[in-house]
Amino acid sequence: MRGIGRGRSLRHLRFQTLLAIAAVGVAVALPVVLLSVGGGVAQHELRALQQSGFQVVVGAPGLHGVEGAHGLTTKIDALREVRAASPILSLPVTVFLPGGGQAPLLAEGVMPGAFLATVSPEESGLFPSPLPLGDPTDLHHFANGSYSGAAVNSMLVSSPFANSRSVTTGERLALSVTGNRSQSTVYNVTGTFGVPPSLLGPTGAFVAILPLSDLQLLAGEAQASDGSAIDAVDTIQVALSGSASSSPTTVAQVAQSIQSLVPYYDVSTLSQEVASLQRAESVLTGFYLALSSFSLAIGLVFLGVLLVRRVDALRSSIAIRRALGLPARSLAAEFARTALVLAGGGVVLGLLAGILLVRALAIYGSAGVAAVASLAVFDPVELGTLAAAVLGLAALLSLAATRSALRFSLPEALR
Repeated sequence: MRGIGRGRSLRHLRFQTLLAIAAVGVAVALPVVLLSVGGGVAQHELRALQQSGFQVVVGAPGLHGVEGAHGLTTKIDALREVRAASPILSLPVTVFLPGGGQAPLLAEGVMPGAFLATVSPEESGLFPSPLPLGDPTDLHHFANGSYSGAAVNSMLVSSPFANSRSVTTGERLALSVTGNRSQSTVYNVTGTFGVPPSLLGPTGAFVAILPLSDLQLLAGEAQASDGSAIDAVDTIQVALSGSASSSPTTVAQVAQSIQSLVPYYDVSTLSQEVASLQRAESVLTGFYLALSSFSLAIGLVFLGVLLVRRVDALRSSIAIRRALGLPARSLAAEFARTALVLAGGGVVLGLLAGILLVRALAIYGSAGVAAVASLAVFDPVELGTLAAAVLGLAALLSLAATRSALRFSLPEALR
């Protein structure tokens, strides 16, 4: 009967061991998912900023806050080291389809020539060159703020939108900012363009590009009620020429020159935005670690309880070795090895589970989830640090088992 009881005890101990490994594995899987996905998204955004075709951005608070855009663009173009200044106006519109029905669309108003000069090399191949939108400077229709020049009324649509709505080059589409067809303007589709990979869902890829002055008139951002020019845009993106684009000193000097032209507007460099994003990434990483600490604490506490329970299960064996003169440090080393083996098994399980979960989400998740999961980056240094921290804490927890093994009474255990 004593042997049967001992066998049940050992089976129970093995079961607890598997549970401890599983608990540590689940605890490790959570930070693996959070750190890899969060870090991957942050690195994606950093690369997008660093590879942009422009280096300085002019903006202003409020909706379409930069006014006098055509004149300001001409002044910025005149600055030394400036290759091109591209004003951008973005707003949602409603497109009325030829066969009936309507759909939402993001309209971007640009100066065709300057726009192509400020897109990144990665994106330049997605657009026809030159853009088939008429006057590349957009100055003929603008006509010194009177908007009395000949309107181009041309537009490019993104290939996802064209494919989903069966829109082809040469068709005529009506656009309205109010959703009222009677207040719409008809534009000719003169081409399509591709959409770079992004975190946006399918509707975010439904984009149209129009001449800036055309979209300003459509949106009411061209002239005030008294006839004076508003000429509003959201931002002006400024690209520098040659080696100046990669010189932080020159970029900062150009930004200061632009700031002197527009003292009440926000002028920032991409290096500032990169630094800001890096700071935000550090904060998010800290948040992910704090959130993960709860799961790690639960897993490690479970491991610590198991180690103490092992002392009770092996009390007789430990008592015999202590009676034979086994040093305390040898007993401590034994429990530390046990803790490291169990925690190591949990770490390996957690790393594999986290990586497989992220990969599964990238393949089988919904469109938005899959796009985010596909950006995950499994940094070996970051994951190695996580594994080392878990193993170190497990070794510390083994001291509780050692203390328990050294405190019980030998005569009672040997009786």
